[in-house]
Amino acid sequence: MGKVIAIANQKGGVGKTTTAINLGASLAVLEYRTLLVDADPQANATSGVGFDPKNIKTSIYECIIDNADPKQIILQTTTPNLDIIPAHIDLVGAEIEMIGLPNREFMMKKVIDQVKDEYDFVIIDCSPSLGLITVNSLTAADSVIVPVQCEYFALEGLGKLLNTIKIVQSRLNTTLDIEGILLTMYDSRLRLSKQVVEEVKTHFQQIVFDTLITRNTRLSEAPSYGETIIMFDANSTGAINHLNLAREILQKNNLANTKQPN
Repeated sequence: MGKVIAIANQKGGVGKTTTAINLGASLAVLEYRTLLVDADPQANATSGVGFDPKNIKTSIYECIIDNADPKQIILQTTTPNLDIIPAHIDLVGAEIEMIGLPNREFMMKKVIDQVKDEYDFVIIDCSPSLGLITVNSLTAADSVIVPVQCEYFALEGLGKLLNTIKIVQSRLNTTLDIEGILLTMYDSRLRLSKQVVEEVKTHFQQIVFDTLITRNTRLSEAPSYGETIIMFDANSTGAINHLNLAREILQKNNLANTKQPN
């Protein structure tokens, strides 16, 4: 049974989709079957792995609203072992359509439960909000990774997100765990970046990942080519950072030595 990890932060521009795509790709190249679920109406994860959202006919939206079979819409990416359930702009209307549905917070879980046994990991890229789709994603997940940007307003809104996670834990998903807080866009040349790292580690201690995702031009370029950083430039700092993150997660889940890449 695959472990389901949501990547969530209601603050935009923190590297959430970049983390989802490239953590998924890193786990995949380490020979763990990985499914990326694009739960963001902007569909950046979908385009980031090479698919034009405008050409997507059936997406996570149809799975949630129309009970479409997710197994029929899974797409293979160019990264071996990495598949995706794509998103489409229609997803923006899903929250309104879900309001009157019974068990509306469990619609995403119903979809994920149909496919997770075929994967080692399922990575959900959440939208930058604390709306019903994000709550659905947290309800479907086993754990959550919170990307935090190494900039001045790093902790802004983090308390609100952690409070939402607590509400989900108490009312909807009692087994939801915080996989970790991930510091992104780190620049070792800036004193501010180092101060943010120290502040976050002081506040949250052992739930902060050791791995830092540093600012990297190649990491920023990869989505415009529709490729994961692993396929775009496997020797880049961005690729090495995400592989290290994948290994840290595997070690945390006692999976570090279960598979070895060829």
